[in-house]
Amino acid sequence: VTNSVTNSVTNAVTSAVTSAIRSQQNLYPTGAGLGFQSGLRLGRNLRLHPGPEPRQGFGSGLMRATMSGISALGTRIAASLNASSLGLLGSGRTLAITLVALALAPNPATAQTYPEKTVRVIVPYAPGGTTDVTARLVAKSLGERLGYTFVVENKPGAGGAIGHDAVAKAANDGYTLLFSAAGPLVVTPHTHASLPYDPKGFEPVKLVATAPLLLIVNPKLKANSVQELVAEAKASGKMTYGSFGNGSAAHLAGELFKTSANVDIVHVPYKGSAPALSDLVGGQIDLMFDVLGSSIPLVKSGKLRALAVTAPARTSVAPEVPTMAEAGIRDFEAGTWFGLLAPTGTNKLILATLSRTMDAVLAQPDVREALQAQGSVVAGGSPEDFRKFFNIEYERWGKVVRNARIKAE
Repeated sequence: VTNSVTNSVTNAVTSAVTSAIRSQQNLYPTGAGLGFQSGLRLGRNLRLHPGPEPRQGFGSGLMRATMSGISALGTRIAASLNASSLGLLGSGRTLAITLVALALAPNPATAQTYPEKTVRVIVPYAPGGTTDVTARLVAKSLGERLGYTFVVENKPGAGGAIGHDAVAKAANDGYTLLFSAAGPLVVTPHTHASLPYDPKGFEPVKLVATAPLLLIVNPKLKANSVQELVAEAKASGKMTYGSFGNGSAAHLAGELFKTSANVDIVHVPYKGSAPALSDLVGGQIDLMFDVLGSSIPLVKSGKLRALAVTAPARTSVAPEVPTMAEAGIRDFEAGTWFGLLAPTGTNKLILATLSRTMDAVLAQPDVREALQAQGSVVAGGSPEDFRKFFNIEYERWGKVVRNARIKAE
């Protein structure tokens, strides 16, 4: 086989498989070209290096699409090389399978040396909220421990759907991760008829923390207790409450409050906690359920007033604030949690590396203190523990949404 023929084969097959891979959203972005070129360099006589036989069940949708797409190309390549006189094994399809196997064979070395470049951590909310702050705390420690920067990117909007959709469509190579809260994963799927992403389609890495919510109001209201707020809301008939997005934990808490207290208040969704708090301080909305991390500083500065916490017991961050039960609203369960996830199909070695490193991160005294200071309870556990927790939460909040008849606006 001459150099010119070898080069033409390499370039043709590399181009075909690269196009096929890109058409499947870069699920295998680790270099089809290198795989083919290496295979050809190993032996110019392909009879000596036919590559591994494809195992039953080996191929993914991508493999099947690639096989179908370049089978004809393999036949043409075999013909151009005069396969019978060269003694090549099999047909053009065998040649195609041989070359594709070289390109798409799993590369455990890449997973074992992960990460080798900057990792993006997508947060589906605006900067400044507790999810964002927690993500940045975790990303900083991950980067310090793994030697590469973990960069937080905020993709707010549509109740978190924009950020989740971006991660769902990203390459599953470990370099795009999702740091999210409960709402878009276990509440929104029950309040929306359809979503651009599958909430159960992510790989769980680590449940980072759980957090109760705080019922806060603008000081312009006369209410100094939950019962006084209920009376004022009934008298007003036009109160509004904010949330950090349709289908978020704050939205669910507001709807539960409407049902439990029998008040008519209007929901105003925002692209995260920070903009909602800004409008609450400014008086554009009247009340809100928010995580303690972002709301307590505003309460302590006198810009907002706290009336109750949704936890079963009072929190050490604000021990003077009663629980919803103590305030007269029984059986009121609402809260959120934060977790690190990856696109479906991410290599298990990469997931194990991230999970193991997150265990070390959550054991750091400074990280634990920061999470506790914002009213969160450090969680942890294995990816499988997170998956079980997720499934329980998904069913639990689905039942709450159905019973309360909550629908997205």
